[in-house]
Amino acid sequence: MMVGTGITLVYGTGLPLLLIGLIGVIAVMGFWFRDVISESQGGLYDEQMERSFRWGMGWFIFSELMFFVAFFGALFYVRMFAIPWLGGEGAKGVSALLWPDFVPTWPLLSPPDTAIEGPQQVFSPWQLPLVNTLILITSSITLTVAHEALKVGYRRTCRNWLVGTVLLGCCFIMIQGVEYYEAYAHYGITLEAGIFGATFFILTGFHGLHVIIGTLILATMLVRIQKGHFGDENHFGFEASCWYWHFVDVVWVGLFIFVYVV
Repeated sequence: MMVGTGITLVYGTGLPLLLIGLIGVIAVMGFWFRDVISESQGGLYDEQMERSFRWGMGWFIFSELMFFVAFFGALFYVRMFAIPWLGGEGAKGVSALLWPDFVPTWPLLSPPDTAIEGPQQVFSPWQLPLVNTLILITSSITLTVAHEALKVGYRRTCRNWLVGTVLLGCCFIMIQGVEYYEAYAHYGITLEAGIFGATFFILTGFHGLHVIIGTLILATMLVRIQKGHFGDENHFGFEASCWYWHFVDVVWVGLFIFVYVV
């Protein structure tokens, strides 16, 4: 899937490989969910396996954190170092000799190389981005209520609030789709629109992918709740999905601040 994505972005011919990889990832997730659910319901997991799951999920989320730290680091490096250097500031200000007429500003609407056309304008953070921020924050609240209800055995309450969380996740995805359409159709924000377009789509795109995955996981939890799975204390599958969703929400808050607002 990643190789197909790279070929598609660079050459535009990797879509078949991308789709094959995507189907493979979905298949792995489906078979994995099936096996873990059947083993758990069959009583095959003991306390040691519970600890193993918790450590595994913790390290997985840590790896995801480092994944986003790398892209945030690229954004900060460009904004705090590379662009000022090209404007003649700092220890490497000699870089300004490459494009002497370049004016260092962010968002970078006018890339130093005139062969690259920058975006025409950027999004106001107080419109669609703010709506999506409120949606995700609300979804964390609804998911927490669902989790607490499950802990005390209120399964119907848990189900209802979990349905709300899944719907909010779907709303976020649809609104981001509208934002991407607006970016390409009216704002000139594309992957080819200089470093701003590249960092914008890399950060928000990978986050959107994580929201899609998180929504699928929560939908799976919803089906399990409907089937009577999980007990008041034995429900780490549900708890792990909550960890993941809250992590995705926190990452979005960082995106909203550093990509849209600051």
